[in-house]
Amino acid sequence: MNNNYCIIMAGGIGSRFWPWSTETTPKQFLDILGTGKTLIRQTFERFVGLCPAENFYVVTNARYFDLVQEQIPELNPDQILCEPVRRNTAPCIAYASYKIKGINPAANIVVTPADHVILKEEEFQRVIRLGLDHASQSNDLITLGIEPTRPDTGYGYIEFQKSEGQEIHSVEQFREKPDLENAKRFIEAGNFVWNSGVFIWNLQVILQAFENYIPDLHELFTGLESSLNTDNERTVISEQFANSPDISIDYGVMEKADQVKVIFGDFGWSDLGTWGSLFSILDKDEQNNASLGDQVHLSNSTGCIVKGSGKRLVVTEGIDDVIVVDTDDVLLICKKSDEQKIKQLVAKLK
Repeated sequence: MNNNYCIIMAGGIGSRFWPWSTETTPKQFLDILGTGKTLIRQTFERFVGLCPAENFYVVTNARYFDLVQEQIPELNPDQILCEPVRRNTAPCIAYASYKIKGINPAANIVVTPADHVILKEEEFQRVIRLGLDHASQSNDLITLGIEPTRPDTGYGYIEFQKSEGQEIHSVEQFREKPDLENAKRFIEAGNFVWNSGVFIWNLQVILQAFENYIPDLHELFTGLESSLNTDNERTVISEQFANSPDISIDYGVMEKADQVKVIFGDFGWSDLGTWGSLFSILDKDEQNNASLGDQVHLSNSTGCIVKGSGKRLVVTEGIDDVIVVDTDDVLLICKKSDEQKIKQLVAKLK
């Protein structure tokens, strides 16, 4: 039996990537990079060499069940776990973990968001293998850190204790998204990495962590165990999942646990959390502009990212550092420096 399992978290709506990403079709189900494959499909293919297809679980919102089935047809319906309501990452991970417990209590698990980009996949897979091997022999909770390339205020940071000659380092503490001054200080210190949101651990270790640090979540899913992996699973999840606490795995477990390690490396990572993060990995023209889609023409413009719908010509003249997104329903024009306000804007428009 292969003990390696993969949990893909695919329930978000990607509101900072609006208006391309919508509640109907969030960014994980879009071909953002124009490769012919959606982000969730790329995620599955990235990990299928490490975990067999039957050892995958995708946790998503109930309304996206058909999209997951369509884009990852290798999965059986019972590998697509539907949350009736959104309750953050800890309940998402707990649901899949307690389900895996009933199938393989010796499992080693990698948890990944569905919407990340990895440009150097061989190096990434090497790091994941290192983490899975370490998790199989330890009681450590492991997170992947990304070596920062700039003082970014959009990411959480991990402060670590460097172990010379080693690839796995002890975590000192997690830091919330900083202001620019602190972000610069973190970069200068040299012992901070970005928090990627990718985790690796042994099943028994994370179950013990749930019991220790989020006891009400542990109690809820322990009470549901007899129904998981049965015909009654979806009914009880539909009835009981809303009773989960709304808490992230970072805040609920990782920031409280003692045995936390970080592995980091250079594998061309981006979380595609914002238009700016997409801009950073796209090819640019001579004026440092990035464009997506057909019928886009930029004139006397620099540092812009423009997404066309393909249904009409999008022309810019004399603008700098601006996001322009044209869809069938919405035209967004926003300064790149204000991209963090897009999520708030979407909430107001609702």
